[in-house]
Amino acid sequence: VQLVESVGGLVQPGGSLRLSCAASGIMFSIYRMGWYRQVPGKQRVLVAVIRSSGITTYADSVKGRFTISRDNAKNTVYLQMNSLIFEDTALYYCKASLSDKEYWGQGTQVTVSS
Repeated sequence: VQLVESVGGLVQPGGSLRLSCAASGIMFSIYRMGWYRQVPGKQRVLVAVIRSSGITTYADSVKGRFTISRDNAKNTVYLQMNSLIFEDTALYYCKASLSDKEYWGQGTQVTVSS
């Protein structure tokens, strides 16, 4: 199983960035896919999740700014991040989960700075 995240980057406050995560080795369409983020010294936290049904859930801190989506034909999940703020700076991880199975990507750095 592999989850490969796109390269993050450096973005100015107010800017946008789209992350992608391509999965292989799993039946992608039945997995719940999520994005998490972590800053040094803190726990990894949920950013957004999209279920196999397409239902989405967002952390309060990103509601209205971030959008998670999936393309089952491409085995890929996306995170569109708009109106980025300094506090969005973190290492972003993709996760695939189904019942007791879970798989993580390697993480990609997003830095919001002027």
